[in-house]
Amino acid sequence: MKSNPENTNPGRLKALLGRDHTEGSLLVSMLVLALPMVVGSVGVGAIYPIVDLSFLVQLGDQSMASVVIVNQTVWQLVIMGFMGLNFATQSHVSQWIGAGRPREAEQVAGQALILAAILGILIATVGALAPRSLLILSGADASFFPLALPYLQWLFVLAAGFGGVFVFRAILTGAGDTTTPLMVSIVQVGVSLFAEWVFIFGHLGAPALGVRGVALGMGLGQLTGTALGLFLLFRGTDRVRLRVEDLRPQPEILGRLLRSAWPPALQMIGMVVSAFFYLRLARPFGTEVQTAYTIGLRLGMIVPQFSFPLATACATLVGQALGAGDIPRAWRAMGTGILVHGGVLWCFAAIMFGFRVEILELVSSDPEVIRLGSEYLAFSAAGYVIMGIAMVLMRALQGAGDFIVPMAISLGSTFLVNLPAAYALSRWTDLGPTGIWCGGLLGGIATLIATASWTATGRWTRARPSRPAVVGTAPSPPRSGGPAGGDQGDAQ
Repeated sequence: MKSNPENTNPGRLKALLGRDHTEGSLLVSMLVLALPMVVGSVGVGAIYPIVDLSFLVQLGDQSMASVVIVNQTVWQLVIMGFMGLNFATQSHVSQWIGAGRPREAEQVAGQALILAAILGILIATVGALAPRSLLILSGADASFFPLALPYLQWLFVLAAGFGGVFVFRAILTGAGDTTTPLMVSIVQVGVSLFAEWVFIFGHLGAPALGVRGVALGMGLGQLTGTALGLFLLFRGTDRVRLRVEDLRPQPEILGRLLRSAWPPALQMIGMVVSAFFYLRLARPFGTEVQTAYTIGLRLGMIVPQFSFPLATACATLVGQALGAGDIPRAWRAMGTGILVHGGVLWCFAAIMFGFRVEILELVSSDPEVIRLGSEYLAFSAAGYVIMGIAMVLMRALQGAGDFIVPMAISLGSTFLVNLPAAYALSRWTDLGPTGIWCGGLLGGIATLIATASWTATGRWTRARPSRPAVVGTAPSPPRSGGPAGGDQGDAQ
């Protein structure tokens, strides 16, 4: 997608935001794409849980625990499912935009919205008909059911807006616009928090719904974000404009998106399962070990707020470069991503390792928890060194349209190396809980070696989404070297 900043972007900031990411400085493009996502993740993303937690505290420990249990168990599976669709949509859109074929990208966007709606309806149906079964699946104690059950049911029934927000963000990110999704996120979070304040406590004449008000507020915010996103897409942005005919189901495109979406969804679900497994492995060693692990996990959530936007920006750059037929630029985009992403994570690793005791003393006064937690954070710091490279490679492969191999590597390293090693070292040696952390590090090393080895073959540069037929329009003229049709594996 070529642009002319001199004619269409009179301001320097507007020129940056509207830049063509298939040419020019890769470092500038990465920062333009990543910074709004970082602001959204670190700024907007941090405000919501803090304010939301302050509401939950006022409802009491039982209410707060009930909400957290649902959010960290079955709702995580829903999020991972939508993440798969998010990755697939971003990859397909970025490659068509890079190829200078926006109509194909817009049609993919329309079909992705259809899939999000279908998935939202399925989730709402399951939540309405079988909420108790979902709660039993979470492993929650029966004492939490009276509060957790209505919260889960309302959360799932209102999930329709959740998928729309995810897909809207993926469409524009793939097209090279991460600023508009940030603006929508600000509105969404504002509506969610205001609605929660109203319906949790019964302000402004509304009924006081307690934990139901948490779900209702979240759902209203998501529906607002989806409605605003659809309005912007149909009105048209600088990069994407949908038409009504784009929402007409096209089985061929829907099939391609589904084939691209399930591998990353399964990959993400595997990560959630491994966290559950670790928590169960830690249980026989006492509450201090479990507490140290959960504190470490909570502290570790800060890092992805920076790293994931950077890796996602790299995925867009790789996808657009391949769509434009510029394979050397795709390689350079991956290298730039490693330098930027690795630099950030390696700084986090150094800080976490050097100040791990001081960090833990801020959240715990138990000497044993601090001792165990400092050991876990030391292993986590080593893991961030590995992740600095591995995460960029994984997201770059997905941006290139290669979804099966990253899934196979991730699940293979988790279930063949990470978890077996963690179990064996913690149960069959004198390492105790240290063996659990060792297993995680070994899994990370295996992931890096396998991902780097596959990347070095260059076969990912031949992955392309097939060319869809655009209903009601003549095809856009392809760039020289753009997608040549055919599914993944077609030769360039």
